[in-house]
Formats: sequence, structure tokens, C-alpha cells
Amino acid sequence: MKYYLIVGEASGDLHASNLMHALKQEDPEAEFRFFGGDLMSAQGGIRVKHYRELAYMGFIPVLLHLRTIFANMKYCKEDILRFAPDVVILVDYPGFNLSIAKFIKKNTRIPVYYYISPKIWAWKEYRIKSIKRDVDEMFSILPFEVDFYKGHQYPIHYVGNPCVDSVAAFKEEHKETKEDFLAKNGLGNKPIIALLAGSRKQEIKNNLPLMLEASTAFPDYQFVLAGAPGIEHEYYKQFIGDAGVKVVFDRTYALLSYADAALVTSGTATLETALFRVPQVVCYYMAAGKFISFLKKMVLKVQFVSLVNLIAGKEVVKELVAGTMTVNNVKEELSKILYDEKYRADMLQEYDRIIRILGSAGASEHAAKEMVRLLK
Repeated sequence: MKYYLIVGEASGDLHASNLMHALKQEDPEAEFRFFGGDLMSAQGGIRVKHYRELAYMGFIPVLLHLRTIFANMKYCKEDILRFAPDVVILVDYPGFNLSIAKFIKKNTRIPVYYYISPKIWAWKEYRIKSIKRDVDEMFSILPFEVDFYKGHQYPIHYVGNPCVDSVAAFKEEHKETKEDFLAKNGLGNKPIIALLAGSRKQEIKNNLPLMLEASTAFPDYQFVLAGAPGIEHEYYKQFIGDAGVKVVFDRTYALLSYADAALVTSGTATLETALFRVPQVVCYYMAAGKFISFLKKMVLKVQFVSLVNLIAGKEVVKELVAGTMTVNNVKEELSKILYDEKYRADMLQEYDRIIRILGSAGASEHAAKEMVRLLK
């Protein structure tokens, strides 16, 4: 069968690539065409556009690139019609993908599947109307979403979490010793604190400088930055300057394997960090922080922003968001997870509970199997 997939960021590229791999096991004749990234390209098929051409975030960047965004959307719609797939699979990225779903539902008979639900339980809950109207099947990776959608009379498929798959596969295949990792990346012998500053340039610009400033208070540790796919080394250099922080690319999981702690922007990375049992501080600065903090209280439907806390149903990791994301707060919280043994142990114990809630590996396989069954 013919599959058309659309992702808009690095984490979507990872999860969609695993799904493509699983689809090939269920459907050896699978033919792929997609808006995606390098990991999806490695699975075969034809990449129409790289997600870097889509990934604008924040009101001003989106406003400045409206013409490009609309042009990409128009081209995507036309390309789907030309390809005439058996199914369109949308991966998160709701601002773009829900518009595509509406077009496909209105103009074709092609089924629309959504893999990794938009976070409408957090905000923009009104999108449930368009999802119920335009999305034929929803495949969820977060256990609490089942009850949320059930409350809207919209049954969905919980298939497990692909982060569990990715981390399990890495741990099974990873043979490199810590000494080899340090040597290959030009690192010293000090214990490591990982910096995961986001996958988009705006996130990095907002968060990395504050992370770097906080790092100066911990001279006994080496801070190592996980370079995001699609972000050039030169972009990081303008922020790092002479801070002495090394950047490692395509080695995020290896970095987390050897880290004592991590500073992480909100998103999939927070859950991946928990799966590696690395104590973390969630850091997500935005301009006009106090105003954004006020809006967060007024607009968000949930108490937390990180997946770790949402799955746990309680605060497990400290979230420094908007107005609370300051250098002093980062220093204070990082000190606690490094030096307060009980605080650190309690966080790790909660990580283990989250891992049990998520269940065993196999999300991509479960999703692929169910998708192919429904399409036949």
C-alpha cells in the first residue's frame, strides 16, 4: 500500500521512522512519500520536503513566514492528490496537520490516521471538533489520553509509547563504554550534566544562554550539549562562546546514558531523560515571561507542561517555565538533584513508576499492525 506521512519536527521524524520500519514488516510492498527528516529518509521512500522548512514556532516567527507556511501547505495538498495514497498518516504538528486533514476529508476518500495526538487536553480543546470530523483513527502514545477522548465520545487506540521503543532498542544495541564515548567526543573525566536545549532555533535561542550562565556555578561538572538534528554547529557557537561546553551530535541517548543530571526543555526529551533515569530540571524560557506565566494559568487545561509530570499525575520534576525560568532557579534546582540524596532518590523512584505505567516496548509495531488491519 501507499503511505503519505507528515511530520514537523525532530521528535516526529524519530517516531515516524520507527513506524515506517514497522509498517514494512506488516506490509512488504509499502511505498512511502513524506514531509519529514533524515531518519525517515533512511527508511526509504521519497522525501518531499524536510521538516526544517516547516518548523516555525512562536507568534512572530510564524507571522514572518506565513507566505512560506501557506505555500508549503498548498504544495502538500496538491502532492497528496497526485500521489493518491491509501492512507495519510499525520504525526503531531497540529497547526499544519489538522488543516491537511480537513482538506483530505473534504476533497477525497483517503482515510486520515493521526499518530501521536495533538495535545488538545492541554490547550485548544476546541480542536476536538475538527479531529472527530476529519480524523478517521487516532493512535495515542500517552495512556491518559484514552480517558480524555472517551470523555468526548471519540474512541482511540493506545499503542504504547515510542520513546520506550527507542530507548529499549538503543540499550540493546549500545556497546560503547563510557571511556570510549568520552574519548571520541573530546570530553574530560568530570561527571556529565547534559543540556537538551530544544530542537528548534527559537527554543535554543531562548533557553541555552540561561542554561550556560547557570552552568558556571558547577565547576566540578562538565556540561555537554546535545546537538539537535538539522541545527548547524555554527548556530550553537554564537551562544557558547568561550564557555567550554562541548556539543555532540546524533549522540543524545549515549549522552543521557552517562549523565548525572540534565537540563531539558519541555517536550519528548523530558520523557526520554526519565527513561534513562537521569534526574532533570525542565527549562522553558519565553519572552515576556511573567505575562506568559499568567496566560499559562488562564489558558492551559492541565497543571503541568512536561510529559513526565503529566503521566505521573503529580510533580516529579521541577518545571521552570516562562517567568520562573531564571538562572538562580536553575542553579537552585540543579543543586538539589545533584546534592540532595533523598530528593534525587525520590525522583528516580517516580521514574520507575512512570516506566511501569507506559508499559513494555512495541508501540510502533502495535500501531503498524492496527493500521494495516484497518486498511485491509
